[in-house]
Amino acid sequence: MSRIGIQPITLPSGVQVATTSGLATVTGPKGSLVVPLYNGIELKTAESSLTVLQPDTAQRNLFGLQRTLLQNAVTGVSRGWDKTLELNGVGMRAAVSGLGLTLSLGFSHPIQFAAPAGIAFQVSKNVVTVSGIDKQLVGETASRIRKLRKPEPYKGKGIKYTTETIRRKAGKTGKAK
Repeated sequence: MSRIGIQPITLPSGVQVATTSGLATVTGPKGSLVVPLYNGIELKTAESSLTVLQPDTAQRNLFGLQRTLLQNAVTGVSRGWDKTLELNGVGMRAAVSGLGLTLSLGFSHPIQFAAPAGIAFQVSKNVVTVSGIDKQLVGETASRIRKLRKPEPYKGKGIKYTTETIRRKAGKTGKAK
């Protein structure tokens, strides 16, 4: 039995959940998200909480996952999600242009990164904040930005998460013969 799946989800004020034929629609002050429900999993809504009912079918292994996906949707429509990236290196800059980002990463040309629907960017100095209501989309977008110039282990140049620690390597030593 899943220890996570049996915990009720607390619904903040202004957040509503509606279920229809295998889909749960979570609506809140920041927007609306649709979460697909796995076969056999049902939801029980009380005044200010939501409970995922444990199925007796073969979908028992997805019980905790379903609860976590619903919790992430509730948090997203009420508070939102964000990831912060840091640009390290000489000449590395980011600027918001329209709905996307313009990144100068030391290549011969600037890189235009278009924002997916539902994602917003904020830039202050060399810190880029990716925010939105869908946790998966925010994480995927931040990962795609990081892949444009991963941090290298010698000088630490590149794009990294602010919580990430780069393991540094010692360079070659110039021994004279």
